[in-house]
Amino acid sequence: MCEDIDECDNDFNGGCVHECFNIPGNYRCTCYDGFMLAHDGHNCLDTDECMFNNGGCQHLCVNTMGSYECRCKAGFFLSDNQHTCIHHSEDGMSCMNKDHGCAHICREAPKGGVACECRPGFELARNQRDCILTCNHGNGGCQHTCEDADDGPICGCHPKYTVHSDGKTCLEREEAVAEISESNATAGADVDKRVKRRLIMETCAVNNGGCDRTCKDTSTGVHCSCPIGFTLQFDGKTCKDIDECQASNGGCDHFCKNTVGSFDCSCKKGFKLLTDEKSCQDIDECSFERTCDHMCINHPGSFECSCNKGYILYGFTHCGDINECSINNGGCQQTCVNTLGDYECQCHSSHKLHWNKKDCVEIEGSLPDDTSPKVLLSCIKSDGSDRCILNCPSEVHLISGMQDAYTLTCGSSSQLKKKQQNTNESTCLDTLTIKTSVTFKFNEGTCSLKKTEMFREGLQQIIPDNHNSVMESFYYVNLKCSSGKKVLGAVSRPTTAKEMFITVDFELETNQKEVTDTCDLSCARKRTEKRLRKTIRTLRKVINREQFHVRLSGMDHEVAKKSPRLLNLQEFCGMGQMRVDNRCASCSVGTYYDGEQELCVLCPNGTYQDEEGQITCEPCPSPQNPGNQKLAGARGISECGDQCSLGEYSSDGFKPCLPCPFGTYQPEAGRTSCFPCGGGLTTKYSSASMFQDCETKVQCSPGHFYNTTTHRCIRCTVGTYQPEFGQNYCISCPGNTTTDFDGSTNITQCKNRHCGGELGDFTGYVESPNYPGNYPANIECTWTINPPPKRRILIVVPEIFLPIDDECGDYLVMRKSSSSNSVTTYETCQTYERPIAFTSRSKKLWIQFKSNEGNSAKGFQVPYVTYDEDYQELIEDIVRDGRLYASENHQEILKDKKLIKALFDVLAHPQNYFKYTAQESREMFPRSFIRLLRSKVSRFLRPYK
Repeated sequence: MCEDIDECDNDFNGGCVHECFNIPGNYRCTCYDGFMLAHDGHNCLDTDECMFNNGGCQHLCVNTMGSYECRCKAGFFLSDNQHTCIHHSEDGMSCMNKDHGCAHICREAPKGGVACECRPGFELARNQRDCILTCNHGNGGCQHTCEDADDGPICGCHPKYTVHSDGKTCLEREEAVAEISESNATAGADVDKRVKRRLIMETCAVNNGGCDRTCKDTSTGVHCSCPIGFTLQFDGKTCKDIDECQASNGGCDHFCKNTVGSFDCSCKKGFKLLTDEKSCQDIDECSFERTCDHMCINHPGSFECSCNKGYILYGFTHCGDINECSINNGGCQQTCVNTLGDYECQCHSSHKLHWNKKDCVEIEGSLPDDTSPKVLLSCIKSDGSDRCILNCPSEVHLISGMQDAYTLTCGSSSQLKKKQQNTNESTCLDTLTIKTSVTFKFNEGTCSLKKTEMFREGLQQIIPDNHNSVMESFYYVNLKCSSGKKVLGAVSRPTTAKEMFITVDFELETNQKEVTDTCDLSCARKRTEKRLRKTIRTLRKVINREQFHVRLSGMDHEVAKKSPRLLNLQEFCGMGQMRVDNRCASCSVGTYYDGEQELCVLCPNGTYQDEEGQITCEPCPSPQNPGNQKLAGARGISECGDQCSLGEYSSDGFKPCLPCPFGTYQPEAGRTSCFPCGGGLTTKYSSASMFQDCETKVQCSPGHFYNTTTHRCIRCTVGTYQPEFGQNYCISCPGNTTTDFDGSTNITQCKNRHCGGELGDFTGYVESPNYPGNYPANIECTWTINPPPKRRILIVVPEIFLPIDDECGDYLVMRKSSSSNSVTTYETCQTYERPIAFTSRSKKLWIQFKSNEGNSAKGFQVPYVTYDEDYQELIEDIVRDGRLYASENHQEILKDKKLIKALFDVLAHPQNYFKYTAQESREMFPRSFIRLLRSKVSRFLRPYK
């Protein structure tokens, strides 16, 4: 049986100058943080962190043995994070001055004055100002061994090496010395032979045989070789770096950068490097939170946001409501009212809205009773019992709910009519209108709005003065039918019956003809209410007996049925839906659901349907030339017949049409009138279709509109813009955005100014207003982060874009409090695309962003996380290590929203590192990044292993 030899278990540590790890049949040497393994596989050499991304330093980077330090240019001093620089302040407390006296970190003392602190790996000196280096930071500046003493580290070297005169670095001993130590076991004759051979040929014992790297004595002389990444030159001794990028781009998908002895791959913007460290994968920005307000479309290397109907994109990712009324009054002939995601045109009194929803036409007659079509409820005696029909002649709207539920609306509510009338008429309308809502509940039954046979009895049989009959005209009826949850019977007798609810909202207007000398308006109202109560009693009885029908487009429909008989397809699906491939599908626009055929049927010629899931079609307006109507299946009024084209009009919007006369124009089809140019302006020709056809005295440029009163071009006011030439209006900015100045020409100049506030969650974002669009001018934002008890704040600034040429007019500052004398954690007024991570040092953080009236830029989106203060030393050790920012691939981690979330998970709870290592880290992070975290987290959480 063979047993593994532990090569590390000897006085020479396996020949490793730092750490030795035994592996089956072999061993491996590794180096401390800040060092890299030499090509001999045993020695450790200093890593020059300043060679990579300037060590993450904002200004100057100075390399030291095993570590590095950042320094600032004149007029700046190093901030708490030891990487960024803060502008020197002449006033205030000493912490804000360069002369605060602290070697590393200056903090306010609780009782006034200053208190100095040291970076991790240093100890505060007796004078409470200086910091003494320990072996815990960069191995104490020693290349090999380090031992702490009162005045600082004492360096030593591995047995095969000797200490250099600098007291830190180690040099190889002369080979002859090593040979003398071995000569005790060597015969004198062998020594003579070796000496003779040295005299006649080269040997590795002298000047490494002249080899650049590895030398080996052979029978024919020395043989030089090179490590991986280098190639031996023709002289047989010199090693030259191989430029791996010359051959097949080094195997990199995108970019290849050669390094000494190796190479690095990197990716284009919008892509990330996979764990094979060669392949690039598109970043799916749409999978991130907060990417787009509404809809997101991912593209290779980028993404695109889009908005719902009635909204417009601003600031690249945000959606704001379009104020259609600001665009030529929404095309409305009279009044335009903007709503979220939509708008509506309204008419003055004595006018009603045309079918095109924009023009206003006169109402025939002036009585309020004639302002909208009536919804007639008729109940008659038949075979000793009542039957009721609710006749909806027009303005019918059906909403299909879930299974066995629907809502049916007939007529228009008084609320809508109130909007269209003046104040006095609205007050009168409130007095005249009687509203009531009644709910009918049944222990069993299902909602079933489907066609049925016509009543044999006609309406002509109803005698108006018959007190047993009911005939009432409503202006608005809203009927909701819903089948509720199953009702369980006795345990031994389960039942499948369902509760059913029918709720009807009525709006009835008092008949003013009933107002007489003996019965005033209040009296007439009471009489109407009495009739309504009688109607509801009758309706309750007929619904119980399944004798209540709704007449839509001349066809009767069942409202509900009491006993759950054999269910048909319509009952399994919602109203206006049919079953397709075992699923319910709504009937599309241009069709309606026919309950008898159990199919979606095209709307007949002369009707249309512009909504899905309906069970009737609306009649087309009657054009003057009905022969122009299209075939069945009209999907809107516009398909009912040939409409008037742009620049034309007619009394109903259909052909035959007249050209817009001189001095007018019409930019839309199917209109009943043309818009006047105004100001006595005429047009170049008849049939004009846009305001630009009006012969204005001057052509207004974008950012202006033509005033037809003064005949001048006027700049668009703040909060509006105009991208086109020759318009007579400016467009309002969407949502809650506004412009920085007047005369704006593009929607990109509309910016959201909302910012600031109190933040206290475990994680969140601080972002400039309107991000990722440009932030507004003259803005001041203030945030405060108040973490939970015993937690500290970690900030990551992935990148920040501020104007370069405005002399620090725009700046971001983070400090303990709003006082300018409090300790500053971060401050900048420049653009930095290189990320930086740092801790706030103070328990709370006050953040301010200010912009002036000059230039603008993209700004910033800064994530933060809070962590347990017990991990303060570990977190600071990680974020102050320049290798965190050393490579582009590490920088991309701090810019990737998914990876930063995983990183925050580890930094906020370091024990989670081991979870990610086992499961996901190799799939998420580059190996170099994992090595960086592993050494620090393991040493912190497992100091004795």
